[in-house]
Amino acid sequence: MNVFIVGGGAREHTIAWKLSLSADVKNLYVAPGNAGTARIAENIPIEAGDIEGLLKSISEHDIQLVVVGPEIPLSKGLVDRLQEKGMAVFGPSKAAAQIEASKAFSKDFMARHKIPAAKSQTFTLYEDAKKHIDAASFPLVLKADGLSQGKGVIIAGTSDEAESALESIMVKKAFGSAGDAVIIEEFLSGRELSAFAFTDSRFTSPLVTACDYKRIYDGNIGPNTGGMGSYSPPEFYTPALGGEISATIMQPVIKYLNEENRPYKGVLYGGLMLTGHGPKVLEFNARFGDPETQVILPRLENDLLDVMLAISGNRLEQLQLKWSAKSCVGVVMASGGYPGSYQTGYTVTGLDDVDQDILVFHAGTKLNGQGEVVTSGGRVLTVVATGSSIEEARMKVYSNIGRISFKDCYYRKDIALLREI
Repeated sequence: MNVFIVGGGAREHTIAWKLSLSADVKNLYVAPGNAGTARIAENIPIEAGDIEGLLKSISEHDIQLVVVGPEIPLSKGLVDRLQEKGMAVFGPSKAAAQIEASKAFSKDFMARHKIPAAKSQTFTLYEDAKKHIDAASFPLVLKADGLSQGKGVIIAGTSDEAESALESIMVKKAFGSAGDAVIIEEFLSGRELSAFAFTDSRFTSPLVTACDYKRIYDGNIGPNTGGMGSYSPPEFYTPALGGEISATIMQPVIKYLNEENRPYKGVLYGGLMLTGHGPKVLEFNARFGDPETQVILPRLENDLLDVMLAISGNRLEQLQLKWSAKSCVGVVMASGGYPGSYQTGYTVTGLDDVDQDILVFHAGTKLNGQGEVVTSGGRVLTVVATGSSIEEARMKVYSNIGRISFKDCYYRKDIALLREI
């Protein structure tokens, strides 16, 4: 089969790597890809948001399966356009992807169907939101309504912090049109958990879970990022907890999306808080997470192509998903200054100096005119290891990560060490 992957981050590199292990994959194409995907696939220089360009390229390459990695092409309806052509595709429709593309929609949907989540209110007027803040208790959480690359969530401990965040979102438009509406919700405390379920809209698989680290600095301080590292499986996760999350959150969401004529196919990602009153939803994503994909897919024992085709063909129930009992830890190497301003174009060295069993997934990289790997984004690489325990996997990652370098590189030193997140 010829497979076309949309996206250019570490998530897409991980998907490409896993699909490249399938004996049934003939040619892999990634648009736009990165320096890592260039080693195992053919990169096509089309941005993930260029729907017409993607459709043209897909039709030119005799593609049998399209995998849509990031949220933007999902929200723009790429899956719908491909399905209209009768193509096999992994990812939800535009209507179903609203569960991520609009936090206001997601909040309203969960309230209608009594899905446990943080209490919230949505505002489209700055003055109304400010009045709400003036009367609020703290801490509280402000979220830009639309897609903002994982950075549109701000936890405010004081009214001054909340008002500053509100101004940034709604007035200064730090996240563009994503801030046309803002969600202000209660702050939930507990353990955070990323839960993933495969679904063909009829059958929903048992969960696979991970924990990720959003804050930029050690000790979980500083601004939110797209994710600085992750590990899987969490040691506190049990089949009973998985059953509770499936029964109260994931399966009802799939069921009610179907009932609202938004059938969901692909992987549903629930960002959850395990509170004293049970699991509650922080947010949903309509695709694999990043950096969680980098620690989940190495644990998948099935052929990923088989899984994706089963979902596309509405026969997921016939497939038993198998996950390795081993632990997996991933640490993100970022450009200095991220998630704020940063410089790119720096040469990356040491990529071939890591141990043979270490995986390095590329995100913000590209090849320069001399064929060298150089930085091209905020999150540059995810260095991943597996082991018989979280401690072993963590030790392997950190004993290798120092062999890779680029100017001003930064990474957290406490991924999978600090596990009270």
